[in-house]
Amino acid sequence: MVEETENRVTLKDLTANPAPLGLLGFGLTTVLLNIHNAGFYPINSMILAMGIAYGGVAQILACWMEYKKGNTFGMVAFGSYGLFWWSFVLLLILPKMGLATAPDPVSLASYLFMWGLFTIVMFFAALKLSRGLQVVFITLAVLFFLLTAGELTGNSTITMIAGYEGILTGLSAVYVGLATVINETYKRDVLMV
Repeated sequence: MVEETENRVTLKDLTANPAPLGLLGFGLTTVLLNIHNAGFYPINSMILAMGIAYGGVAQILACWMEYKKGNTFGMVAFGSYGLFWWSFVLLLILPKMGLATAPDPVSLASYLFMWGLFTIVMFFAALKLSRGLQVVFITLAVLFFLLTAGELTGNSTITMIAGYEGILTGLSAVYVGLATVINETYKRDVLMV
């Protein structure tokens, strides 16, 4: 007689959490761009480089890693905002290279408004996630709508207010990203997210 045995195999995901990389890429780049929007310095190569590298590439890498983990929310968020940074940089550099005309205020407002709509829907999805992510998404939606209003009205005060609000948005993402790193490193909740 043949005796059958059954073995149970448990697979454990040992890959790193990509969310802090994506949040930090988004957050630091957002802070630096919005210091410009608040009126402290002109747009320059520092912002463009951050938009391509840390805001863009880092978030796209995080998107791919979230895909591998089966996290649709993280994949869509980091992929979309990483490509937002690339498209934003292209909006700035294509006209300088003579490859396209610069967007007029109405077309730029449309671009910003569509990103605001996308972000508000992502905020509703984030209601099932951490409070920290909810803050990031609602402040980002407000930022896009303020920037839209600034473009449509030509009112530099609205854009300046958007800049300060954008600094808050970016810092909230930086906080959530770093808090996640600290909490995972210490294997306990040191900072609330």
